[in-house]
Amino acid sequence: MAEEVEGRVGLSPTSGSEQQDPHFLQDVIFHGKSKLLKALTPQENTQSQQGLYFLDGQRHVDYVLTYPVKKSTVGRSGRQATHLLTQNAVARSLRRGYQSRDQHIRQHQAPRAQDPSSPPSSPGTDVELGCLAETLNGQEDHKILRRAEFEGKLRDMGLELEKDEDTKISGVAFVKIHAPWNILCREAELMKLKMPTKKVYEVKQLCGVVEKISSLVSKLVEPLHPQVEEHQPKNIKHLSHTFSREKQHLFDLSDKDYFFDSKTRSSIVFEILKRTKCKAKYSMGITTLLGNGVYTAAYPLHDGDINEESAVPNDRKLLYEEWANYSVFYKYQPIGLVRKYFGEKIGLYFAWLGLYTQMLIPASLVGVIVFLYGCATVDDNIPSMEICHPRYNITMCPLCDRVCSYWKLSTACATARASHLFDNPTTVFFSIFMALWAAMFMEHWKRRQMRLNYEWDLTGFEDEEDHPRAEYEFRVMQKSLSKDQKSQHKIEKLTCQDRLPAYMTNVVMMLLMIGVTFAIVFGVILYRISTKAALYMSSNPVTRSNAQLTVKTTTAIINLVVILILDEVYGAVARWLTVLEVPKTDKSFEERLIFKTFILKFVNAFTPIIYIAFFRGRLVGRPGSYLYVFESYRMEECAHGGCLMELCIQLSITMLGKQLIQNNLFEIGVPKLKKLIRYIRSKQGAFQEDERQKKLQRYETDHFLEPFAGLTPEYMEMIIQFGFVTLFVASFPLAPLFALLNNIIEIRLDAKKFVTELRRPVAARAKDIGIWYNLLRGVANVAVIINAFVISFTSDFIPRMVYQYMYSPDGSMHGFVNNTLSYFNVSHFQQGKEPMDPLYLGHPVEMCRYKDYREPPWSTTPYEISKEFWAVLAVRLAFVIVFQNVVMLMSDIVDWLIPDIPKDISLQIHQEKILLVDLFLKEEQGKTRNLESRSCTEGKKNCSSSNNNNSSTVAQPHSGLHTNSTNSL
Repeated sequence: MAEEVEGRVGLSPTSGSEQQDPHFLQDVIFHGKSKLLKALTPQENTQSQQGLYFLDGQRHVDYVLTYPVKKSTVGRSGRQATHLLTQNAVARSLRRGYQSRDQHIRQHQAPRAQDPSSPPSSPGTDVELGCLAETLNGQEDHKILRRAEFEGKLRDMGLELEKDEDTKISGVAFVKIHAPWNILCREAELMKLKMPTKKVYEVKQLCGVVEKISSLVSKLVEPLHPQVEEHQPKNIKHLSHTFSREKQHLFDLSDKDYFFDSKTRSSIVFEILKRTKCKAKYSMGITTLLGNGVYTAAYPLHDGDINEESAVPNDRKLLYEEWANYSVFYKYQPIGLVRKYFGEKIGLYFAWLGLYTQMLIPASLVGVIVFLYGCATVDDNIPSMEICHPRYNITMCPLCDRVCSYWKLSTACATARASHLFDNPTTVFFSIFMALWAAMFMEHWKRRQMRLNYEWDLTGFEDEEDHPRAEYEFRVMQKSLSKDQKSQHKIEKLTCQDRLPAYMTNVVMMLLMIGVTFAIVFGVILYRISTKAALYMSSNPVTRSNAQLTVKTTTAIINLVVILILDEVYGAVARWLTVLEVPKTDKSFEERLIFKTFILKFVNAFTPIIYIAFFRGRLVGRPGSYLYVFESYRMEECAHGGCLMELCIQLSITMLGKQLIQNNLFEIGVPKLKKLIRYIRSKQGAFQEDERQKKLQRYETDHFLEPFAGLTPEYMEMIIQFGFVTLFVASFPLAPLFALLNNIIEIRLDAKKFVTELRRPVAARAKDIGIWYNLLRGVANVAVIINAFVISFTSDFIPRMVYQYMYSPDGSMHGFVNNTLSYFNVSHFQQGKEPMDPLYLGHPVEMCRYKDYREPPWSTTPYEISKEFWAVLAVRLAFVIVFQNVVMLMSDIVDWLIPDIPKDISLQIHQEKILLVDLFLKEEQGKTRNLESRSCTEGKKNCSSSNNNNSSTVAQPHSGLHTNSTNSL
């Protein structure tokens, strides 16, 4: 078969010496697979068969590109035809360039005589392709040219490539990329990578009582640490320095194959792929080629299998056993190994998630204590006793027009008792505690982040300007082409004026999406009003008695479904709006996308909750003068226990629903479903033959995995959860507990997804979590204000305090319920709004009560707002101001007391600088000694050579005389 290929390729008009090397490599890469494997050792044979190495078993596969191929027949013939077409297409493009040049020369020269028997040459004809050219259209031919050009430039950059088109996956070919040692050194120096030197020093440990306490705690939590072997003791650290080819003697290069680990090698290759231009001036690298379909995928390889017992020990298998496993949920995460395998950016995310989960433990304990206190004191709560005691027998006004009748306050006993579980004196202290908890969490994360930066050698790392995105370069090219030729030499860039239409579109669309959210909330309000009226019209007494609970529950479920649907819509809209802006770099694109997505999803998740907390029941009016929507829908009011209980129901259903359905179910089900679809599509043509039933190569197995889409969804769900935990914690003290239980599962779920369901992401360096920290800080600050308003306006904490210290005759809470209820004369109902069944209670009603601070009907100013209302409002506003300033002040004190950089880390950083200076001083001294010794040696040689020259000049006249005398004789 190889001879046949050589014979067919020999049709090209090139010499045999020029054909030998490329076809020898072609034969080695494509056809000599079995011959090469026979020559390898068993271990190398296994490694190459697993797909982690080239066919020689020596060169590691650092990156993989995939592209589509069309095979006329299943087997090698199709592969050979595609390869021949690639070579012929490249030759054709080169030959066309020569033909155009010759044609240009002929136009400026005299016409020559031509043999009439010779056929006329046409630049459009190509006899080499024959039937093969007819099988592919122009677009596929163009992609082949682009691939050939790009791969040629990669070889010019020093990378080594190996193709495999005879794969077990039909229609998919692979390009394996290897970076040699000299290329790794060059790129590591350009990327300013910090690598460990030979210098090793001992990290100073704590002394005194602190050391004893630390050692005791370490022994207690030893069972909680994962069983991950450390390469060196914890108190020993290598001194790191930016890699330099001129200072290679500083680094331990005894094993060059493992000096750069697989994570670093793949990131170096990806950097080369990004900045390698293809064909057009503004066509940047692999990003553009993936977008244009020239390549279908690009990814680094996982370093081995995880499920097989005979699998070679590797970091992926170790992560699967000690991290991505639900049986180790109680253990700490191996953050160091996560960083080693996935990179600093992903390592920081899981470190942040782990610290957040640990900090939720004390918050959950305090929340449970607050809830238990409410359960223990519910029977001693005087307002609940007044509502539930039958002797008060207060008749309340109807909750809706016509179909609703009068009702007894004692029927709201269960709601009042349930509200006390969350609306009790400890709620205020819990809100203050959670505000301080958020501040302490932010400070602890900054300290944790600095410690990780020191351990991961990122202390001096600064984010460099990233390469411009392909879309940005394309827009700049369009802008430059639209101008005249005189300004072509100027460097063009997109200005604010160029982006003004995109900015206007962003503002309009963001406002439109927020308006859609408000409209949906308003629609849910109409649903509540109409459904409540319909349930009260039912003839079934059970339906009428449970109408409030039914409406609350169904409304919360509807809100949850709407939130889940709009989350997906808003995510797509935010990405579309960010693409319109054409950000210059990937970092700018990511930050803008995150900000838009956060705004839309935050408004979507919390708008129904904000309505219940601050607006429902306050825009109602009063009996006889209610507020109506569309002149027929009467605005709903809260139950007598307040809207806090309904707020708690809405919070619990939304939070639990998002965590269980959106976060966990979608994260498990969607990747598995996509993987199954890709497997089924490939299986239709790839697994029909018996010889293709063999084990897939590593790069073929990873092809079925889901591509890594970034950390934005992971961070976003945690930020929204952080909002649920902090913003309305005054109304739902169990939110930290539910968040803790979810995160324990979430950590292992995300770990399993990264290890088993996703392709290995390209390692990205990062020293912090970026814009997410600013969003966390903003949510924590807003939480203080919202909790102050929840305590003041949603709960009955302020009205109880005002009554007890200003209006109570004996300083107790007796009579509080009666003080909060106003009187209404039923004869003042509007025409057609009175109850259809006024004798529903068995007796006529003259006066009914409603919850508000208004003057009685016998007053000189009936139904006007009373003085108690203004007193309560003043105290509420004063409480908001005092609460906000006190909590903010306490948070600032916590921020001031806790230093951002741990003391031991600052000492170690200072020690590293001293050791690094000493290392370079010793190096310079060594160089000086070498120069001095070399100069002395050269001086001695010069002295000896000068002596020899002097002796030779003295002896030479004698020899000359002797010669002359001899000749004369």
